[in-house]
Amino acid sequence: MTTATRPVAPLLYTPEEVAVALRMGRSTVYELMADGTLKYVKRGGSRRIRVTDLETFVASLATAN
Repeated sequence: MTTATRPVAPLLYTPEEVAVALRMGRSTVYELMADGTLKYVKRGGSRRIRVTDLETFVASLATAN
C-alpha cells in the first residue's frame, strides 16, 4: 500500500523564482531587494524572499497608484 504525499508549498523563494512569479526581470528583483522595497532574508551567500514579504510587496503595488 502506498500513501500519496501532498506537495509542500514553498515558504521561501529565490530571487529568480520571484522574478518569474512577478513577471519581472531578475535584475529588477535584485534592485527592489537592494533598495529595501522587497524584503529578504540572507543565509550564508543565499538570499530568499518569504512568501509573506512577497504578498506584502504585491499588496503595496495596488496602493502605490
